[in-house]
Amino acid sequence: MKLNRSQMAWRAAQDIGDGWLVNLGIGLPVAVADHIPQGRDVFFHSENGVIGVGPLASTERADSDLVDAGSRQITLRAGASIVDSAWSFSLIRGGHIDVTVLGAFEVAGNGDLANWDMKIPNKGPLVGGAMDLAAAAKAVWIVMEHNTRSGGPRIVKECTLPLTAKRCVKRIYTDLAVMEIGPSGVIVHEIVDGLSREELQKRSGAPLTFAADCKALTAPPLADVAPQ
Repeated sequence: MKLNRSQMAWRAAQDIGDGWLVNLGIGLPVAVADHIPQGRDVFFHSENGVIGVGPLASTERADSDLVDAGSRQITLRAGASIVDSAWSFSLIRGGHIDVTVLGAFEVAGNGDLANWDMKIPNKGPLVGGAMDLAAAAKAVWIVMEHNTRSGGPRIVKECTLPLTAKRCVKRIYTDLAVMEIGPSGVIVHEIVDGLSREELQKRSGAPLTFAADCKALTAPPLADVAPQ
């Protein structure tokens, strides 16, 4: 009934537009790049200064000086550019990123985002570039599991964790549904087969409304290989 992590990344990738400049957060969001529809020309941005991130490098092509913001060894696509961090963050803060796809711990019904937690063991408060991206990108999309490991909601009335940015989230992709956040709150556009609207509401902490054209959320069979 639920989508796996690779299928969640696939579904988000289908909505990436041709010619867009896209930033992908560390973890599950980076898998979005693996599922862009064939023929769609997309530039991926990494905030450490890569504009035009290509596929991960093979062992033969790996270069320790060429990494993304998550320290993964990458390649460059045709037309790529390398800039310093000041230029890279000027690109972000200047509003030139068409969409940033991030993970989240919590998203509130009004679009508030919490995707960092200073209580994570051995890591401390690592917000990275998420605050800049969430505040300045033209659109903020979230890819996350609908519920926590203990079954609690990640879509909540109000965030209880430190906020990354206020009222920034426009779209949410989970293993159960595709939603957008509008002036009236969370609107469901797709829901997985076999899950009732009532059950989806029970799994959510914020009130949901359902679009008139709400349809089944489907994805092709994919191995669950997306990063954690």
